[in-house]
Amino acid sequence: MRVLFVCTGNTCRSPIAEALLRQKVAKLDNIEVRSAGILKFPGMSTSSHTVTVLAEYGIQCTRQPQGINRELIAWTDLILTMTKFHKSMVIFRFREAIGKTFTLQEFIGNKDSLDISDPVGKSLSIYRQCAQEIDRAVDLLLQKLEREARDRL
Repeated sequence: MRVLFVCTGNTCRSPIAEALLRQKVAKLDNIEVRSAGILKFPGMSTSSHTVTVLAEYGIQCTRQPQGINRELIAWTDLILTMTKFHKSMVIFRFREAIGKTFTLQEFIGNKDSLDISDPVGKSLSIYRQCAQEIDRAVDLLLQKLEREARDRL
């Protein structure tokens, strides 16, 4: 299973989701994970608060943001966006993504809110809250993927 997380600039939410899922599946060889942004801002780097928050989870983050492209769409089995807007932009730009693109919250069955708020430009405590929300969602995602894999057997 190849999972792609998508947010706006690939500097905050999607790198957090990518890193947390990668950490949780480190010993598995059946799940690969990447992330991208619907926009690529030249010269932007991963947010310093993102780097700090991931370090608190024991994860070193040295990656650079990347924009979504056809190669990533072709590579992935499942595209999980941080908001409904991201989902609509992915599907608008890449028709072949229809059927494999969901918001993260939608995919795990959260009916209350389909969006994970953008922490960009906000305090470290807001980044921590965002990471906690993503961490809970990634745990539920992993449970769902494991259930689906068992059901296929």
